Amino acid sequence: MPAQRILPLPGATIILDSGLITMGTQGPLAVPIPVFLIEHERGLVLFDTGLVPEAWDDPRAVYGDLVDMFALECPPENTLQKQIEAAGYTLSDVTHVVISHSHFDHTGGMYLFPDAQFFMSEVDIRYAMWPDKYFAGFYRAADFERTRNFAWNPLREDLDLFGDGSIVLYQTPGHTPGEISLMVEVPDSGKYLITGDTVHLRSGVQYECPCPVDYNAHEAIVSIQRIKQLAAAQDARIWVLHDPEDWAELGSSGPIS
Repeated sequence: MPAQRILPLPGATIILDSGLITMGTQGPLAVPIPVFLIEHERGLVLFDTGLVPEAWDDPRAVYGDLVDMFALECPPENTLQKQIEAAGYTLSDVTHVVISHSHFDHTGGMYLFPDAQFFMSEVDIRYAMWPDKYFAGFYRAADFERTRNFAWNPLREDLDLFGDGSIVLYQTPGHTPGEISLMVEVPDSGKYLITGDTVHLRSGVQYECPCPVDYNAHEAIVSIQRIKQLAAAQDARIWVLHDPEDWAELGSSGPIS
């Protein structure tokens, strides 16, 4: 049975040089940090949680020197709580939270959902608490400390979340050790494969280009190939989470059913 709707929710925006996220590109780019609510008869699923809400008031106090590399724009109406409420829900309505990977721009709002079931790659949960020094700046251990006693469901393989094929979590490592992509089927529009950070731009899909700060560039390329294969096999539209063109085309027009 398909999920009922996908509700793309805008969040903050990162301003950066595109070469920082996709090899072979360059130039300033405004990168969206959306999250996704997915309605299903068995629960309300949230894919990723964006930045820490406190960053809306003082990004440097939360993220330190990272804001020198990634300038953050945080429209006041785009906090996660306000976006969920604008969609007609409360924070407590969220029953399942899926985290694509453990980087700071995906884990900041996790603590807002103490009663939800959490799903994330086991290796990414562990790595976030003890990353290699070179990558440490992209992780925020405090996000995980705040959720240590939550209902965590560590993933070791692909997972059909409700057993009906409507929401499937696919292992696509490389950007981080346990990166996850999410396939969602809705009644009228068919299937969407939301990539997390498996790939960052449309050009990265086309040319199978990794990110310069991928944990493992070879695994990242293999995972980009996997999402292309999955999309072709299931006639799904690839939705690159951080790509501004994908957001303008797919995310900014409201719910998808």
